[in-house]
Amino acid sequence: MTTFAVVQEAQGFLAANPDIELIELFILDANGVPRGKLLHREELLALYQSGRPLPSTMLGLSIQGEDVEDTGLVWEVGDIDCRAYPLPGSLVRLPWRQIPTAAVQVSMHPSEGLPATPADPRQLLVRVIEQLEAEGYHPVMACELEFYLLDQKRDAQGRPQPALDADGSRPRQTQVYGLRELEQIEPFLKDLYAACKAQGIPARTAISEYAPGQVEITLEHGPALAAMDQAVRYKRLVKGVAHAHGMQACFMAKPFADIAGTGMHMHVSLADGQGENLFASEDPAGTPLLRQAVGGMLASLLDSLLLFCPNANSYRRFQANSYAPLAPTWGVDNRTVSLRVPGGPANTRHIEHRICGADANPYLAAAAILAGIHRGIREALDPGAPVEGNGYAQATEHLPTQWSAAIQALEHSEWAREAFGEAFLKVYLAIKRAEYRQFMGEVGEQDWRWYLSNA
Repeated sequence: MTTFAVVQEAQGFLAANPDIELIELFILDANGVPRGKLLHREELLALYQSGRPLPSTMLGLSIQGEDVEDTGLVWEVGDIDCRAYPLPGSLVRLPWRQIPTAAVQVSMHPSEGLPATPADPRQLLVRVIEQLEAEGYHPVMACELEFYLLDQKRDAQGRPQPALDADGSRPRQTQVYGLRELEQIEPFLKDLYAACKAQGIPARTAISEYAPGQVEITLEHGPALAAMDQAVRYKRLVKGVAHAHGMQACFMAKPFADIAGTGMHMHVSLADGQGENLFASEDPAGTPLLRQAVGGMLASLLDSLLLFCPNANSYRRFQANSYAPLAPTWGVDNRTVSLRVPGGPANTRHIEHRICGADANPYLAAAAILAGIHRGIREALDPGAPVEGNGYAQATEHLPTQWSAAIQALEHSEWAREAFGEAFLKVYLAIKRAEYRQFMGEVGEQDWRWYLSNA
């Protein structure tokens, strides 16, 4: 059951932040785009006391922010008001804003938010977690998000280009794991880590990734819902801090055809009621429960691929020898497979899900991962032997490289209907079908690729 924040939280925040003038209220839509309203300080307490009505259409929009009539959230319900309430711990300052501004995340109320509640991605994740917890499994997750730091100005041909380094030069080399590359973006990292600390987001290791201007920062693991809340707010924060530094943070899955794509690696394990890792094992391949979890994720991979890879551009990332996934495979300490069991001490044993592009909605991706795990446990699925060596060379079947195939797979999946519910699927599939039609018939590929960079 979703827990909402109490009014004392808002009262304490206002007392501690007397300069705050505006509050950015937001909810995350199906595409992972934060949408909402800008409130004045005087409106905050009412939000905590009685919620805020939001139009039903807010959760039935395409990536362009246009109504999708087939969602059932537009004309047939009269664009009805649906009441949303603030989430605990989400009221934080936005340090990059010129006017003193805070942000607060809201979610649809289970009953007062109808008919939009089933379309709320966070509510879907809540339901999937509750089903696991009812059987004694408490999911623990962490998120690694890659992104490009781009110049706000395009090059002479109108194409995106890496942002300038601190010394005024423009990155041209890959230099993966390069320390100089991190040093050159130190002003950005300084402000980013400070903002993360202020917002309670556990940002940890930063690395220079496998392309000029590409960065990855890891977030610490924790209860699955809290971890995805942090991932959502972190992504918003990265974009805001980058903008303040004259840059654009791009989370597209494949912004450049000839260099590395951008992923969102999800780390997952299950704990018991006392917080002990149920995947913990001296065996590098983990416990039988871990292998059942892998089996379930592999069995449901195609059916849920649209939640991991939601856009046309997402499928350009699937290339051999690119450190991106290519096939429904798993392995132990092997980065050439889709599902990796990292090495390390027995108590840290977990699964790294490497399929998502950075354009995926963290709530929906996590819901699909956990629903797959639940399936594997219930059906005691065997994933087969782990891949050893080069998984790209050994792949006998491949992930689809066409967006339409993923849309059709989700549309025809009985497992997805049971796992996610008919109401959610109606909205999500309507949005994706509308975007696909526009992609195929109305929008040039270049335009489509670059307005997605803002998603």
